[in-house]
Amino acid sequence: EVQLVESGGGLVQPGDSLTLSCAASGFPFTEYNMAWVRQAPGKALELVSSISTGGGTKHYADSVKGRFAISRDNAKNTVTLQLTGLGTDDTAMYSCARASVVGPLFFSADMYTYRGQGTQVTVSE
Repeated sequence: EVQLVESGGGLVQPGDSLTLSCAASGFPFTEYNMAWVRQAPGKALELVSSISTGGGTKHYADSVKGRFAISRDNAKNTVTLQLTGLGTDDTAMYSCARASVVGPLFFSADMYTYRGQGTQVTVSE
């Protein structure tokens, strides 16, 4: 069974930073591309960032480019998202996600159907 468990969310002020972590289990981690997605109330699911199996290729949504950084540790089966320069528009539930299939690195939320429960990030004055 695929399990993805996120941690690290919280309430922060604009301009602050956070580090989100995801512990993965139940599948051969090194074979799958991974991603972080987010969803704010009333808004569509957004793919924030994705990372290839070896970590050498990374994609970012334009809204977070230059502020967020994704990484993975294949020895520990973890994926990390570093968030800096947070703004109120970044308030959302952030979820770790696994690619639906083994293959090329996709940048579409529809291709990451396995998702964790999520961790809430709230940016407020």
